Amino acid sequence: MMGCGGAFSVWLPVFVSCFTAIALAGTGCDKAPVVFVFGDSNSDTGGLASGLGFPINLPNGRNFFHRSTGRLSDGRLVIDLLCQSLNASLLVPYLDALSGTSFTNGANFAVVGSSTLPKYVPFSLNIQVMQFRRFKARSLELVTTGTRNLINDEGFHGALYLIDIGQNDLADSFAKNLSYVQVIKKIPVVITEIENAVKSLYNEGARKFWVHNTGPLGCLPKVLALAQKKDLDSLGCLSSYNSAARLFNEALLHSSQKLRSELKDATLVYVDIYAIKYDLITNAAKYGFSNPLMVCCGYGGPPYNFDVRVTCGQPGYQVCDEGARYVSWDGIHQTEAANTLIASKILSMAYSTPRIPFDFFCHH
Repeated sequence: MMGCGGAFSVWLPVFVSCFTAIALAGTGCDKAPVVFVFGDSNSDTGGLASGLGFPINLPNGRNFFHRSTGRLSDGRLVIDLLCQSLNASLLVPYLDALSGTSFTNGANFAVVGSSTLPKYVPFSLNIQVMQFRRFKARSLELVTTGTRNLINDEGFHGALYLIDIGQNDLADSFAKNLSYVQVIKKIPVVITEIENAVKSLYNEGARKFWVHNTGPLGCLPKVLALAQKKDLDSLGCLSSYNSAARLFNEALLHSSQKLRSELKDATLVYVDIYAIKYDLITNAAKYGFSNPLMVCCGYGGPPYNFDVRVTCGQPGYQVCDEGARYVSWDGIHQTEAANTLIASKILSMAYSTPRIPFDFFCHH
């Protein structure tokens, strides 16, 4: 593993191979890993496409999959890379009717655009947890009738429950022209919804949780392109949006500490995705990326190459060359190259509280 940290400062292919080294080091599961994911487009492996029939066209998926899989990226997402670090199959969306899977390695409830509020709008976090409860009840019902290759009670109890949500709650509030103070006032309610989800899953027998905080919202090219007031920091990101994201993350960290003391026999790991992504933008050149605030797949040219009328995959879009070193794929989501770096940083444990390895849940 020696040299991985320094390798990132050279070129993209080097840290891709470095990720592989980290991934292979984490494949020592004693039992088959089961993962359940709740969240938004950062983790959606095809939920929007299968749940609403919403078309997500090429060039999404052009890298690795060589076809559109419903992921908003040119290739794999962070959750895909984390699953591969366990030698596990990629997670299938819960609503994918023709997947042919029996969900033995878990299921993905994350859907593009999801937020915590309002609670009963598909596919809010609350709805995703309700879907999970239905999925669990039906699976156990079938297991008791002798159906094989389904997750049993032990599988649900030993699974990892990954939650990555909140970005859209903040982004939607700003998009509705709420003031900074009004956006901040909404944070406690969003945090309560995440707490409620954790407690609800805990009551269903979940004991192992992995919670991602939200990234630097003010560095997303879409947000930068559409913002009317440009209060930019030294990196060219919107200060107020990032400040809101940091306050949300502080509240989520505090909430995670509280849940840890309340849910005595549970393990809850909080991961600082904000620090990872902000570092990626700050040190883009060191990691082999250029123009960290420019979109690979979009329209309009510098400074952001984002036009809300001509988004990635829609008529008239332009896309960077394969292998070009971009951080942003479409203005909101990262390229596979950026996701690879983010996943490797997550696996390093340097951004986790407490510092527990990602594969902790699949050991006896």
